[in-house]
Amino acid sequence: MKKRFLALYLACLLLVTLFAGCGAKAAHQEAAESVAVPMAAYDAGGAYGYAASEETAPVPASAGSEAKIIRTADMDLETTDFDEAVQALAALTGELGGYYEASRLDNDGGRSASYTVRVPSENFRAFLDRVGGVCHVLSVSEYADDVSEAYYDTEGRLKTQQAKLDRLRELLAQAEDMEDMIALESAIADAEREIDYLSGTLKHYDTQVDLASISIYLRAVSRLSDVPEPEQSLGQRVAASFKAGLGSFAQWAEDLLVGLAYSWEWLLLALIILIAAVLLVRHMVKKRKNK
Repeated sequence: MKKRFLALYLACLLLVTLFAGCGAKAAHQEAAESVAVPMAAYDAGGAYGYAASEETAPVPASAGSEAKIIRTADMDLETTDFDEAVQALAALTGELGGYYEASRLDNDGGRSASYTVRVPSENFRAFLDRVGGVCHVLSVSEYADDVSEAYYDTEGRLKTQQAKLDRLRELLAQAEDMEDMIALESAIADAEREIDYLSGTLKHYDTQVDLASISIYLRAVSRLSDVPEPEQSLGQRVAASFKAGLGSFAQWAEDLLVGLAYSWEWLLLALIILIAAVLLVRHMVKKRKNK
């Protein structure tokens, strides 16, 4: 009679577990359901005193629960002083308690930088607002992903697995049959694996919710986009044109010197040939005069 009571109790426990874990992934659900162990030969002794109705069900998100929002943004920036902007962005990130999750500087075809910035979610808005004082903002895209339902569903299933694990350990402590001990230990291992998975999922959610992520692309430009230049007088325009022309000439002279230095061997050979040709011509002219 006692064995029949224990078998009936375990069947009820399995049924409630199936309902409690219906939202889990298939692989983890199968692991959780392995609590169905052959215990027909186990002498319960009527001392366990557990009712199937006591099994903890997933806790749904109540109206007073804190919303779990993952905040992200993409920013396209430009600056006329690249080095100063890079330093200012790093200082702003540190000031608001953030860090660079990833960064890359590129000098190929123009100076640019790419960053993935993580800042506390409470400083997310402050960061976006203050970047405009550091660089010229071309575009900003913001996103908010509400994961409250998935978060609290995972939290509820974790509590269910923890309660089930406690019951299985109590049953194991009172088990006397070796076959029953092995079956209970297997069920405990499955529950522990499920708890590890659910705990890791919650930690991942917590990190994503607590730290907002901002992707930044910054590039150096000679003139800011969408910013009209102030009107100039005739003298200012002439001076600016003369300065630009002087700069172009200086750049051309530098390129010429670099090119000459790069091909000095060919220049030396050409000079030797030229000197030899001049000497030969002078010799031939002198020879004709002597005749």
